[in-house]
Amino acid sequence: MAATSSEQIRSWTGPAILSYGFRPFFLLGALWAAFAMVMWIFMLSGQFTLPTRFDPVSWHGHEFLFGYLSAVLAGFLLTAVPNWTGRLPLVGWPLGGLVALWAAGRLVVACSEVLPETLVALVDLSFPVVLAAVILREIVAGKNWNNLIVLGMLSAFALANLLFHLEAAWGTHAAQGMGLRFGVAAAVMMISVVGGRIVPSFTRNWLAKSGREARPAPPMQGFDKAVLLVTLMGLAVWAIWPEWMIAGVMLIGVSVLQVARLLRWQGLATGAEPLVWVLHLGYAFIPLGALAAGLAIVFPNAIGLGAAQHFWMAGAIGLMTLAVMTRATLGHSGRDLHAGPATSAIYLALIGAVAARLSAAVFPEAEMTLYALSAFLWVSAFSGFAVVYGALLMRSKHKTG
Repeated sequence: MAATSSEQIRSWTGPAILSYGFRPFFLLGALWAAFAMVMWIFMLSGQFTLPTRFDPVSWHGHEFLFGYLSAVLAGFLLTAVPNWTGRLPLVGWPLGGLVALWAAGRLVVACSEVLPETLVALVDLSFPVVLAAVILREIVAGKNWNNLIVLGMLSAFALANLLFHLEAAWGTHAAQGMGLRFGVAAAVMMISVVGGRIVPSFTRNWLAKSGREARPAPPMQGFDKAVLLVTLMGLAVWAIWPEWMIAGVMLIGVSVLQVARLLRWQGLATGAEPLVWVLHLGYAFIPLGALAAGLAIVFPNAIGLGAAQHFWMAGAIGLMTLAVMTRATLGHSGRDLHAGPATSAIYLALIGAVAARLSAAVFPEAEMTLYALSAFLWVSAFSGFAVVYGALLMRSKHKTG
């Protein structure tokens, strides 16, 4: 067996895309985010119908949250965990088998109308279960107990997917159910925890390298842990009682604390490098989403809960994952950690997609136009990632923007 991660990767003689976890999952995740959006637009317009038991909105929500995001999580964790534990990465055909499980989940959900409900759930849930087992094995073998919290959040995310399937089987509108809310809450917590490590660390590295005096507060200090605890409680109450006034007040409190946490990371000093400031902007959608969701509960006529959730789903999850995918792909491929014009355009397209989607709630008379614009920019962002970074992900050396 190879003695190091690099030797393990070099020993693989098959397709380069299976030489590291981020390669297949980032590429396929981005392609799925773009393709599923196109399919959903055709479904909404009545031009296309999937043989799925999910209504179009529920399918859309499920495939972004539990389809796209699960792929990005897999790519990130399978790349980060070897660094955390000092263990060898998953490469080759075992990695390919995990990719096949993810793809099988997308297929059975799309065709769930002609398949037994239990089979659909089992196939779709097999991917996060196997992924969690792989991560647990690495944590235990490497005695890296600090990262059990990441495994716990991944397990909560998988349980939310199970609840989503159960709610759909019970005939409820799963897009407005507890399963989706718990899935969003788990995702927001993962961004809060992992983002709380990487955003200040990457910011510090860039500020030091560029000769700037500003420095972010060290990650995961007492204040950070207090913010995470309050965020967890607020999200849990919201997921269970989404219309309770106390939940709204708690989320507004979460927003205030998360803003204070973000300001400690010196994001305003990073404007010269899109690869860094996009992390701060992506994280900023966590307090924005908490504020919007809180206000939607306290003042029901101000903004709908569905629109408020898009601050988290399209903004925090969409932009933060895209930021991580671009940075990780550059870094683990030996490229300079700098966002060129093409990468900056990808970020701007997604920011525009989020802005257009949120504006639809403010300008209902232009709702359909704004939805179409948002979808176009969303597809442009993720297909743009596949175009700009696809060759880099599929082979070891390639220049990118």
